Amino acid sequence: MRAIGTDGQRAAAAAGATVLLWASAFVFIRAAGEHFSPGALALGRLLAGAVTLLLILLVVGDGLPPRAAWRAIAITGVLWFGVYMVALNWSEEYVDAGTAAMVVNIGPVLIALLGGVFLGEGFPRRLLAGIAVSFAGAIVVGLGTAQGGAAAGVLLAVLAATTWAISTIVQKPALAVASALQVTTGGCVVGALACLPFAGQLVREVAAAPAAATLSVLYLGVFPTALAFTTWAYALARTTAGRMGVTTYAVPALVVLGSWLALGEVPVPLALLGGVLCLAGVAVARSGPGTQSGPAVETAGPLERSEDQTGTPP
Repeated sequence: MRAIGTDGQRAAAAAGATVLLWASAFVFIRAAGEHFSPGALALGRLLAGAVTLLLILLVVGDGLPPRAAWRAIAITGVLWFGVYMVALNWSEEYVDAGTAAMVVNIGPVLIALLGGVFLGEGFPRRLLAGIAVSFAGAIVVGLGTAQGGAAAGVLLAVLAATTWAISTIVQKPALAVASALQVTTGGCVVGALACLPFAGQLVREVAAAPAAATLSVLYLGVFPTALAFTTWAYALARTTAGRMGVTTYAVPALVVLGSWLALGEVPVPLALLGGVLCLAGVAVARSGPGTQSGPAVETAGPLERSEDQTGTPP
């Protein structure tokens, strides 16, 4: 990422990578969920992610995170890497990938509101306008893809969104004292430990699952977890939590397209219209002056610590 350009451009590239990889996760979860239970799938994904991140941490030589970040890492590890992943996996047993992505994406609304209250990010007009447009698009996606009797899946997706929002607010200050790689690795390891009660299920289900399903679990661990959670943390350290959260409103549109191509879940016109609105809201939220919030950060690489703790509202 050193070659991409300015710090703001690298952060934007990191955010884009996060969106693409997280969108793919919804599709792979739906596919792997045919052979793995929610807890076992979460544990397998977290173990693969933790091993990958620990190896990278060893090569990079980042070392252990500072003690000041441990509390945030523990909270996000249990909530975001643990509860979130089990809840999302369970949700997709009841609803299709597009609907799950739409419901989970109430998370950015909660992130923006919590960020304005607890991180002093305020409520800039472009951000609020982008949230309104994108949230309307997400609702349209849901109306277009929702299935009957999906109340349990929707509630589980709401739980996932809530843990994501809380974890983002907790994680943001920790990124002022620890690198994105340190915070992500610590959270993934804590999440894996929290999901160890599902180890017996994972062993039994790996033995019975086809190779393609097991490879899907490994993919989820290496790319949407190890890589995407690190790029998320990297970008979050360089912008406001609210602006970073609203960027993920592009995810439902990509999930609808991916589930259509990979799983045969054909989107209806309403879902396509909603996807366009999601993307339009992201463009509004990230447009105009103040797209890069907070003071400029002098960096030497993609995994370093950020000097910007909360960002400055535009």
